[in-house]
Amino acid sequence: MLITGGTLVDGRVRDVRVTGETIAAVERDLDPAADERVIDAHGKRLLPGAIDVHVHFREPGGSHKETWRTGSRSAAAGGVTTVVDQPNTDPPTVDGAAFDAKARLAADASLVDYGINGGVVPEWDPESLFDCPLFALGEVFLADSTGEMGIDLPLFEDALDRAAAAEVPVTVHAEDATLFDRDALDGDLGGVGRAARSDRWSAFRTPEAEAEAVRRAVDAGERAAGQVHIAHTSTPEGVDATDGTDATCEVTPHHLFLSTADCDRLGTFGRMNPPLRDPDRRDALLERLRDGRIDVVATDHAPHTVAEKRQPLTDAPSGVPGVETMLPLLLDAVRREELTLERVRDVTAAAPAAIFDLPRKGAIETGRDADLVLVDLEDDREIEAAALHSACGWTPFEGRSGVFPELTTVRGRTVYERDPATGAESFGEPLGESVRPRAGP
Repeated sequence: MLITGGTLVDGRVRDVRVTGETIAAVERDLDPAADERVIDAHGKRLLPGAIDVHVHFREPGGSHKETWRTGSRSAAAGGVTTVVDQPNTDPPTVDGAAFDAKARLAADASLVDYGINGGVVPEWDPESLFDCPLFALGEVFLADSTGEMGIDLPLFEDALDRAAAAEVPVTVHAEDATLFDRDALDGDLGGVGRAARSDRWSAFRTPEAEAEAVRRAVDAGERAAGQVHIAHTSTPEGVDATDGTDATCEVTPHHLFLSTADCDRLGTFGRMNPPLRDPDRRDALLERLRDGRIDVVATDHAPHTVAEKRQPLTDAPSGVPGVETMLPLLLDAVRREELTLERVRDVTAAAPAAIFDLPRKGAIETGRDADLVLVDLEDDREIEAAALHSACGWTPFEGRSGVFPELTTVRGRTVYERDPATGAESFGEPLGESVRPRAGP
């Protein structure tokens, strides 16, 4: 494959030759070889594929919400070429047998490359789990969320010690349940679904609960000399608690582009953990994204069906889909001159690859995996759930603008292609591979 005339993130116009799974050349004026497919990218941007280090593809146990097939198709259509699945499935990924069962599902169905995280509960089996090729340990839940995997501080510290000894990163869902405001759930919580008062969920799971838990997690990581990564940080206070430390942090598109101002529209479709924050905190997160204090943007793609979300506030499950809309939303912010393309590349590709030791991912350079995304920054379109590919069938970003890929490749294979003139789409075969392959005998 030869992609001609694409503009790279740094503004250079280059041809990119792909041979097999690898970027073979990034040069000017390459001549096509016989029978080589040529893609004209003049006037368009060529980006490294996004690495989403936080998805919940729900298999095993929740295939009515999402599967590896539907989730990876959604990822490919959104320019995500590597995903990392979290452990709160059914059964949870807390021992070697559960890891292997999930790995078989991913190998059979994923269009994109993947990593699989291991989880921590009182009944986990760390010996068999650490024998597996873990991407990371976590997300480790310091407060209950979907799957009820919240643990106490001593178990967290034990897990940190074990992970540090194995040189495995630990990702942390940081909320301190002792600082939740339970009075916020008294009184009128509205109706069901979109009529529910999800602003009360935001008041219940307080900003202080996150900030304090982040500080404790960072301190514990430093004592264990381990690598700590804070998942879905939703407050500027949480981000600032990692600043100047060895810990890293991620934020989600829903915490960057939504706020409690959207609660009346979303109801329980805007309930997630940690919750949406007020507009001032949302704006402060965007400022930290611009200035580099946020390391990674990842989606916490956590789909539930419409029927499951259409319940009273305290009964509806937490979580929103997002793997297909992350890069389009960020690119639309670039189009509107609210972010630079360099920052989008850094937080979706370069930084995840560096933090989680993926030396073949994250950049358009000779010798790297040919994980590529071609976009036209002038071709924005309205986000519509009916046009997305997740099995859950809805999005909290309905009606917003996004810049979607025309082409996504994973290790040189075309996994998604869209004709910008007709909108016709096609997908590749499920040939995704683990980015942490099991070592041979």
